Amino acid sequence: MRITKRWIDQVEATSQDAFYWDDSLKGFGVKVTKGGKKNFVLQCRLNGDVRRFTIGQYGHPWSPDQAREAALRMLADVSRGVDPTSEKRAKRDQPTVAELAKTYIAEGMSHKKAGTREIEAGLTRRHILPLLGRRKVADLTKADLQRYLGQVADGKTATDEKTKARGRAIVKGGRGSANRSMDLLASMLTYAVELGWRSDNPAKGVKKFKLKKHDRYLNAEELERLGDALKTERERGASEFAIAAIRFLLLSGCRRNEALTLQWGWIDFDHSLAKLPDSKTGQKVLMFGAGALALLKDLERVDDAPLVFPSAAGGVTPISIQKVWDKVRKAAKLDDLRLHDLRHNFASAAVSSGQSLYVVGKLLGHSQAQTTQRYAHLAPDPMRQAADDISIALNKSVGG
Repeated sequence: MRITKRWIDQVEATSQDAFYWDDSLKGFGVKVTKGGKKNFVLQCRLNGDVRRFTIGQYGHPWSPDQAREAALRMLADVSRGVDPTSEKRAKRDQPTVAELAKTYIAEGMSHKKAGTREIEAGLTRRHILPLLGRRKVADLTKADLQRYLGQVADGKTATDEKTKARGRAIVKGGRGSANRSMDLLASMLTYAVELGWRSDNPAKGVKKFKLKKHDRYLNAEELERLGDALKTERERGASEFAIAAIRFLLLSGCRRNEALTLQWGWIDFDHSLAKLPDSKTGQKVLMFGAGALALLKDLERVDDAPLVFPSAAGGVTPISIQKVWDKVRKAAKLDDLRLHDLRHNFASAAVSSGQSLYVVGKLLGHSQAQTTQRYAHLAPDPMRQAADDISIALNKSVGG
């Protein structure tokens, strides 16, 4: 019989799988399983061997006419000695984004610092895998990645879940997270090109969001409020080391991780510096001003604690200062001030006092000069000063 929709709808399952063959296209048929499934098949000889290929299950999208057309295309491949399922099988075996991420985290980021690897593993788990994990690496397009960027920015990956006994993971998404995860995804796809999984990187040319830089500086009155709030929190019983760490960040311009992992053995008091074996930019020398150095000298040392700012856990576990900081900035009415802004404030004070951008960059440990350029607008303007001097001189000349 000729296989038609009416015939397939009427045929019933038996106690065992049964095959029914079309009389108009040799080898084209339907397999009806004892469970009632109806699959279109093609049976033919390929390079001398009898092979049976499954075309698809009856129903959406496979109709008898569509299945017959597919069978004709497959027979054309067979006539050339080509396995008609080889391309489909190859595509099925292509690695997914989840597999790429696993390989990249295990092998492709070995050169990165432990903290960076932890952050990027979090970005992968929270944003990349939920939206793209099942996609084939070879199938990703620039349009897919542009869409992904917008989804993360719109909060499609937002979540609030319990992680530990007292822990919570609150993921909001947003433009910043979108840009950071896109940078990571671009690195992953570059690695995929190196592995031969793709010939190009579709992340190139994806337009990321323009973010407003958060450069927050403190004026004299705000600095006074901050100092008063630190004293008040200390009097209320806040950790002496947490208060000292916050003051140290303000006085040294250090990154938070650099300060909280600082060890006594790295400090050279004679030369007012510390030699960090590792930091965000590699091995680094920190220069301490008189204020920061005085704070360190006055700080109590805890027996058997290598850290300058030890935690209750002891050892080399850094102290957590975020809760204390939140209380301090609230008391000082500086709710928009972040801990990292203390570093920006140190830089702005240095530039405003007349220090060159080169010197400020060295103090902050910037590995690239352009990083320090964000503070250039704070430097004294020689053109403005020259205009002031000339106008004052001329004004005196005319009796002004």
